[in-house]
Amino acid sequence: MKTLAAAVLLSAATLSAQAADSSYKLDPTHTFPTFEISHLGFSTFRGRFDKTEGTVTLDTARKTGSVEATIDVNSISTGVAKLDEHLKNEDFFDAKKYPTITFKSTQLKFDGDKLDEVTGNLTLHGVTRPVTLDVDDFTCKQHPLAGVWACGANLQTTIKRSDWGISKYSPNVGEEVKLKIEVEAHQQKDAPAGKR
Repeated sequence: MKTLAAAVLLSAATLSAQAADSSYKLDPTHTFPTFEISHLGFSTFRGRFDKTEGTVTLDTARKTGSVEATIDVNSISTGVAKLDEHLKNEDFFDAKKYPTITFKSTQLKFDGDKLDEVTGNLTLHGVTRPVTLDVDDFTCKQHPLAGVWACGANLQTTIKRSDWGISKYSPNVGEEVKLKIEVEAHQQKDAPAGKR
């Protein structure tokens, strides 16, 4: 019984260390920013970006952390090639001039051990403005396939595209854009022992 109790305590301590002072890299195969916008009032138009990279740090014990992400605008995907090219031109994202979208956090808000909100600066179309992302389904645990500690979440917010200088075809094409981001991040394998 003493051996079992010691094992349980050791396991709990290990999990606590893994949850605290953590450094992660976004998994590009399971991290996809998507957007939704009204199309002429008839339907909801959706698209996504297929290339995202970035890093996340978390310390649930101290309720601190940071998020940095870079999205490749040219990786936009709607399922319609001509529409993808239109969205890349000067009418919308102007990908030649502004090839990336970036987000850098300024504050993380926790509810207990759960990440609840991420506030930061979104740079899009050459304009930087603050946004707050609501966080749902936040979880951290050992990844059963990758063999490392991993965290995942769904984030979302709604912005007005004209705030970032993109107003072509407004108001026929919706002004409000719902952003949804599914995120999976894996512990960096070169992290020091005990720093998870």
